[in-house]
Amino acid sequence: METPDPPENAPRAAQDSPHAAQAVPATAVSSPHAAPAATASPSPPRTPASTAAAPPARRAPGLNAGRLWAGGVMAAGVAGLAAVAALLVVRGVLGVALFVPRGDDVMESASTRMPAAGAAVAALVATGLVHVLVLTVPRPGRLFTWLVTAGTAAAVVLPFTTAASTGAHIGTAAVNLAVGATIGSLLSAVGRGAVRRGW
Repeated sequence: METPDPPENAPRAAQDSPHAAQAVPATAVSSPHAAPAATASPSPPRTPASTAAAPPARRAPGLNAGRLWAGGVMAAGVAGLAAVAALLVVRGVLGVALFVPRGDDVMESASTRMPAAGAAVAALVATGLVHVLVLTVPRPGRLFTWLVTAGTAAAVVLPFTTAASTGAHIGTAAVNLAVGATIGSLLSAVGRGAVRRGW
C-alpha cells in the first residue's frame, strides 16, 4: 500500500512567488495618476419667485406734516406782521401812499388789514406748496426757493404796471419784497425741520 507524498509543492510555490500572498484586489488600490473622484457641488439655495421679483421698496419722504403745518401757520402770522410793519414804515414814516389793485386796472388805497391778510394767505399757500413738493420731487427745497423767488419778483414788478405814482410803485414793491422774503426764509427753515431727509 503506497502512502501519499506530502504536499511539498504548495509551500515552495508560496515561497517562490512572495507577491502572490500580498496580492490586493485591483479595485482597492488606486493609481497615483488617476483623476480624483468628482464631488458634487452643493446647489445654491433657491430664492422664491415672489421674493426675487419683488420691486425695490420706495423710500418714504420722511415728512412730519404736523410740524410743517404748525410752522406754516406761524409763518403766516409773522408774514402778516411783516406786511403791517412795512406798510407803517412806507406810509407812516416816508409818507408814501400805497395802493392795491381792485380790478380792471383800478387801484385803491391800501388799508392795514388787506396787506396783512394777503401775506398770511400767501404763507399758507406756500406751505401747501412745500407739502406737495416734498411728496413729488426729489429736492423740494431747491425748487421751492426758485418758486418763491419768481413769485416775489412778480409781486415786486406788478405795481409798476399800474397807473399809480412812482412813489406808490416803489412803496408797494418794497412791501411786497418784504413779505416775499419773510415767507421764503421762514418756510425754508420750517421745511428743513419738518423733512427728515432729502430737503
